[in-house]
Amino acid sequence: MTDELVLELERLVPALPYDVFRAFTTADELAVWWGPQGFTTPSLDFEPRVGGTYRIRMQPPDGDAFPLTGEFTEVEPPKRLAFTFAWEDPDPDDVATLAGLTFRGQGEATEVLLRQGRFRTEARRELHRDGWSDTLDKLSAWLTRR
Repeated sequence: MTDELVLELERLVPALPYDVFRAFTTADELAVWWGPQGFTTPSLDFEPRVGGTYRIRMQPPDGDAFPLTGEFTEVEPPKRLAFTFAWEDPDPDDVATLAGLTFRGQGEATEVLLRQGRFRTEARRELHRDGWSDTLDKLSAWLTRR
């Protein structure tokens, strides 16, 4: 994957890699914190195994819910998780992407490395940057409260 129109983020979250990995792979936990600020997850179908699929219905604060779907391509507890990422009824500028998360222990915290792409436009990449940034903020806050 070239670096052009690829999203890369790094975030330090306040939990051990096992707990962070579990937050991403346990439906009941994911449903609590997933999505940008103000979004909720009214339904979730989830099989976090290689070849397993997922469908997450995301509800924005205003407007209709919309689903995110994909298939898991890597599930390596507690180090790595990768999956395809596609919107149902996508915007004309959307394409299916591959999202990979790497979890690295840093003392009592975990460095989360995200790489997703390739996007069709810079605007779509930036939309995902904003969404993932909010989502990782919500994850950190949820892990802190636990």
